Amino acid sequence: MAFLKRALRTLFFKAEAIFDYAFGPKNNPLLWLGAFGWFFFWIAAGTGVYLYIFFDTGITDAYASVEYITNDQWYAAGVMRSLHRYTSDALVVVVVIHIFREFSLDRLRGKLFFAWLTGVPLIGFIYICGISGYWLVWDKLAQYIAIATSEWLDALPFFAEPIANNFLNGTTLGGRFFTLMVFIHIFAPLFMLLLMWVHIQRHSGARVNPPRPLAIGTLGTMIVLSLIYPAISQGPANLDVVPSTVNLDWFYLPAYPLLDVIPGGQLWLYLLIGGLLLALLPWIPPQKPQPAAVVSLENCNGCARCFDDCPYSAISMVPRSDGRTFDTEAVVNIDNCLSCGICAGSCPTSTPFRRAKPIEPGIQLPQYPIAGLRDQVFEASEGFRDGARVLVFSCENAGAETLRADGAQVISMPCVGMLPPSFIDFALSRKLTDGVMIAGCSENDCYYRLGSNWTSQRIAGERDPYLRKRVPLERLHVNWQSPDATHRRRQEFNTFRASLAGDTDA
Repeated sequence: MAFLKRALRTLFFKAEAIFDYAFGPKNNPLLWLGAFGWFFFWIAAGTGVYLYIFFDTGITDAYASVEYITNDQWYAAGVMRSLHRYTSDALVVVVVIHIFREFSLDRLRGKLFFAWLTGVPLIGFIYICGISGYWLVWDKLAQYIAIATSEWLDALPFFAEPIANNFLNGTTLGGRFFTLMVFIHIFAPLFMLLLMWVHIQRHSGARVNPPRPLAIGTLGTMIVLSLIYPAISQGPANLDVVPSTVNLDWFYLPAYPLLDVIPGGQLWLYLLIGGLLLALLPWIPPQKPQPAAVVSLENCNGCARCFDDCPYSAISMVPRSDGRTFDTEAVVNIDNCLSCGICAGSCPTSTPFRRAKPIEPGIQLPQYPIAGLRDQVFEASEGFRDGARVLVFSCENAGAETLRADGAQVISMPCVGMLPPSFIDFALSRKLTDGVMIAGCSENDCYYRLGSNWTSQRIAGERDPYLRKRVPLERLHVNWQSPDATHRRRQEFNTFRASLAGDTDA
């Protein structure tokens, strides 16, 4: 399993490097797969509502209304039909890539299981929506799907009468069939939307909209594709004639050719086993639990910065319980806490400048205490050799340990969002280092979702706690790179170090 994850991760990192070059780090489409899922869903839903205005139910009316949409009103409803088709296909593509990418980055195990587990049923809803939509066209492809699906469903021991009997010939199929399909095709997306909302509930500030340039560019491409290659029907269905050739949508119908070689009941079993294995992946193998963040009420003033910054909604603010004059206090939900330490980086009491009392902030990770981070800074300052001294604060997932070979002193933490900005000020103002480099995950792809964003905003003075204006920014360098971009990271490090050497010589 570990080998498979490493192989997939390498492929994704290489693909992301190409997309970074083409689109820039902020608009890399591989970093917005979840948001694209929402984007394509809304387009498919909106175009579906428009198409429903012109759709008629009935054995002959359904096909005729779709032909009107496609041919007579090609400039509006026809484009909408094609958009509906292509965005639905695109939804399948981004969901599949999203699954493989999250799996490769190991963002499914431990307390992250909730998003993964709620995402598995979404796959089923996507296919229910897509397959039921194809039925409504009632062309030759719909006829093939209807007969194959009904025979496949008949393999389940749930129905008193075989469903396939409804498709024996043209006289056995009634108008209620289309009413049922319309009902399924409308209400399945509503249930899917509810599950999508549940899917992101443990993610604070979940990204459900891609960047505007990506959204506009993607929509424009889809419209052009709809005009050049419009979605068309494959001739009217006729239950008295067996379709000889149909063109399958391989995004939604890859299982149907298998029914010719695998019995329906056996195929259901394979899909059930595959779904169960997919759902169990977060526990294959189980992740070793990490201690959750702890609150020190003596040092907590209820400022709610940790509540605002937590990426996983693991912190809530409740009425004060110790009788102090503050209104609220922070409480950690250990079931949601991923031990990223971002809350410690947001706490105003996480400062190394404290002298009168031992350093104990209002919230921190017990295995990565802020006092211990201060000790590491002092220890690192004594380990420098020749040349400009550069202290690197690094995310454990960034792969910045290789910078030690270039003379850096590296202090790793779960996420660079755990670093209070005051530590940068402390290291530079106390002359413990000539420069500070922050090495984190790729821009917009923080392993803990928001750590890199909050760090950038704190340094820029846009988010509390701020980096003091007295800090010389020419002695601070921020590097967001994927873990495999060791060459680019080392290049930036050596360039930064050389610039510091020129300043110290001057």
